[in-house]
Amino acid sequence: MAAYLQWRRFVFFDRETVKEPSGPDGAGAKPFALPPGIAVCDSGRGSLVFGDILCGAGRCQIWFLPRSLQLSSFQAYKLRVTHLYQLKQHSILVSIGEDEEGINPLVKVWNLEKRDGGNPLCTRIFPAIPGNKPTVVSCLTVHENLNFMAIGFADGSVVLTKGDITRDRHSKTQILHEGSYPVTGLAFRQSGKTTHLFVVTTENIQSYMLSVKDYPHLELDTHGCGLRCSSLSDPSQDLQFIVAGNECVYLYQPDERGPCFAFEGQKLIVHWYRGYLIIVSKDRKTSPKSEFAGNEAQNSDKQVLNIYDLCNKFIAYSSIFDDIVDVLAEWGSLYVLTRDGKIHVLQEKDTQTKLEACKFVFLLVFALCLKNLFEMAINLAKSHHLDSDGLSEIFRQYGDHLYNKGNHDGAIQQYIRTIGKLEPSYVIRKFLDAQRIHNLTAYLQMLHLQSLANADHTTLLLNCYTKLKDSSKLEEFIKTSESEVHFDVETAIKVLRQAGYYSHAVYLAEKHEHHEWYLKIQLEDIKNYQEALHYIGKLPFEQAESNMKRYGKILMHHVPNETTELLKILCTDYRPSGGNEGPGMLEGKKANSEEFIPVFANNSRELKAFLEHMTEVQADSPQGVYDTLLELQLQNWAHEQNEQIKEKLHSEALTLLKSGRFRTVFDKALVLCQMHNFKDGVLYLYEQGKLFQQIMHYHMQNEQYKKVIEVCELYGDQEACLWEQALGYFARKEENCKEYIAAVLKHIENKNLMPPLLVVQTLAHNSTATLSVIKDYLVNKLQKQSRQIEQDEQRIQKYREETTRIRLEIEELKASPKIFQKTKCSICTSALELPSVHFLCGHSFHQHCFESYSESDSECPTCMPENRKVMDMIRAQEKRDLHDQFQHQLKCSNDGFSVVADYFGRGVFNKLTLITDLPSGKTATTIEAGLQRELLIHTKRST
Repeated sequence: MAAYLQWRRFVFFDRETVKEPSGPDGAGAKPFALPPGIAVCDSGRGSLVFGDILCGAGRCQIWFLPRSLQLSSFQAYKLRVTHLYQLKQHSILVSIGEDEEGINPLVKVWNLEKRDGGNPLCTRIFPAIPGNKPTVVSCLTVHENLNFMAIGFADGSVVLTKGDITRDRHSKTQILHEGSYPVTGLAFRQSGKTTHLFVVTTENIQSYMLSVKDYPHLELDTHGCGLRCSSLSDPSQDLQFIVAGNECVYLYQPDERGPCFAFEGQKLIVHWYRGYLIIVSKDRKTSPKSEFAGNEAQNSDKQVLNIYDLCNKFIAYSSIFDDIVDVLAEWGSLYVLTRDGKIHVLQEKDTQTKLEACKFVFLLVFALCLKNLFEMAINLAKSHHLDSDGLSEIFRQYGDHLYNKGNHDGAIQQYIRTIGKLEPSYVIRKFLDAQRIHNLTAYLQMLHLQSLANADHTTLLLNCYTKLKDSSKLEEFIKTSESEVHFDVETAIKVLRQAGYYSHAVYLAEKHEHHEWYLKIQLEDIKNYQEALHYIGKLPFEQAESNMKRYGKILMHHVPNETTELLKILCTDYRPSGGNEGPGMLEGKKANSEEFIPVFANNSRELKAFLEHMTEVQADSPQGVYDTLLELQLQNWAHEQNEQIKEKLHSEALTLLKSGRFRTVFDKALVLCQMHNFKDGVLYLYEQGKLFQQIMHYHMQNEQYKKVIEVCELYGDQEACLWEQALGYFARKEENCKEYIAAVLKHIENKNLMPPLLVVQTLAHNSTATLSVIKDYLVNKLQKQSRQIEQDEQRIQKYREETTRIRLEIEELKASPKIFQKTKCSICTSALELPSVHFLCGHSFHQHCFESYSESDSECPTCMPENRKVMDMIRAQEKRDLHDQFQHQLKCSNDGFSVVADYFGRGVFNKLTLITDLPSGKTATTIEAGLQRELLIHTKRST
């Protein structure tokens, strides 16, 4: 007797015939009828898809039936459609058919979302023949990722297309399999990144691994099946390949054969649907089977459709149909197509209805549990598909029963089966009390494997390992691949560190990139400073920078040279030594070198090397780098005893000062040089800051007389008061400084820098300076003044004579007539012609010449320049007289403010200025400020 007859039968599906939509009059709907000639069909993307055979010239159609039962079609081939494959995750339909007589099948790939003249867009067409051998296509399958398509042929060949199946340019076609028996079934199996192709013929079954080069294959069995008698299960059955023979149904993994079920009868169609195995077979009264499996029955024999639940071993539905074309799954139901054009729908019943049918099963399971017959209860519950909550409760009760009997090993196995349903603390408390640590460890391990553990569970498991001293299990637990980590890594690191398993903690921290924990353990516990520094060098830039700031002082104390080298790289052109920034990181990054100066505390030698390196390779280093380097060089110079080394350090410090990097921090550099008594640096900075008086005072303090004179000679033109200060300095010296005083007086005399009386008063304070020191100065000064007096007297006599002559001319003009006898123009020297212009000074002009060159109608153009000079001198004298008078009153008055107010009241300071257009870029305020500045300058010069 067949095995399936021993299985319990249920009716978990309702059967109905699909009817046409009701008309407007509400009359009874007729059964829906498909077009005649349907040969192949498939389903997916919300439609049932049919392909027919030629029913007339040019009328080979592909039909689409949506849920609304509104048929639509388009012409795909001229003769017939032989195979259809509708992808479930893409709107792509692959068809095989014929456009002409003979064996010349064509593969066409249709994009149902794009239209071409109202029809789906055909993206690819190519012939479906292996090589040059014409043969009939027997089966077709397409991978859901659109990268694989396999076509089986009646001559035993299988053609594999790899690449984008929708385009010719992006795919490659090759013959994958050749044999002597017709290929009856193909199926792709995807598990992770591994792809397999099952190939079944009438005589054998093979598995090809497509994710490995050269496509290695394995023969799984030496018997096959007929057309449409193979299928691929879903993950509930571990994606096994199902092959239905006439005696048994076999399940296969890619590398081995699995279980088999004794379902007798000639199989016609096999499908898998939502955990059910659907088999269409001939009824008991069957005709002899054909050599090629006889699956396309052309007779009207009855056919049986059975729906099996292989997990729970029962038959969910069984019914008889007439001439089934195929069974399709869509819209959550099964659709059975028969040869007469009708469609029958099988709708699975709801859970409540199925539970009513199985109610007695639960009562029986409960009774078995009460009698402690747990094994029998579990088997019965599984066979009748009891839900996971119910099974979990049975496992819990079974575990409690074994625990109370003292069978802790057996109890923990039952508790493990409750993971995900039973609260873990229920089990943990039991085994903590009983001190059964190895049982608790097994439970916690499984809890982590199912990714249901929290941080407390991880802590407890690691403590169990450490108490048991089970290093092998501990290593196995922590050394899992990244994709299999089922615990909180940070918690594990903390527990391992506290337990003293430093190497394990370091391994975990490095593997999962917990950089802080890795460095803490290496530096604080293991004291492996070299390895910690090497690890930082492999980190991305941001993390390397932050960790060097945090641990730099510790590393500098123990491995100063290596730490310095890493800091040099980090601050110039950092690239992780392990390539952690990725291949796109073409340019290195650099940190702010000034921020790492505190790391070098108590390591001045390394600090000096670091700062010098930064200034050499990176001229735009922060100012703090140069300031610190200068301070460090000055300290070394000040404390060095060896004269040669001291001279070298002196040169380095002075070169750094002259690099031009201290212009913005002049005061800071000056303070550093003064603190370390760096004389040449101080003088250089004084010179750069134009502090010439400070330079001279510096030499004065050091009593360097020649240097004082040199400073005056170098910078006296820029700051004239230097000579006056030098004279006062030498005048206060009681030593014999006649030579230097004479040099100063000579320059004062040449530049006329001081009045003679002030010179005499200054030198009067020096007891060693005799009259002979200033004799030459006074004689020269008096001689110059005498010559000046003579020149002034000569000029006065000249002005008196000129004045007398002018007065006589004025009297003559007033008393006697003026005769104009000029015959030539004083401008163009041409002969005078009327009209002409004559002046009393004796110059005559053509009228047109006068109008062209004259600036005033009342002044002679020839005499005007000389007259203006005289008038300017008169006005200047008047102004000087007024200024001298104002200064005299201001000095003699007890209330200077009243004098200034009086002059303001008389309008002395008012100046009438007519401004028509201001110069570009200047305002009235600017002009007024300029006039006041000129007045002050003039006043200062006069005093």
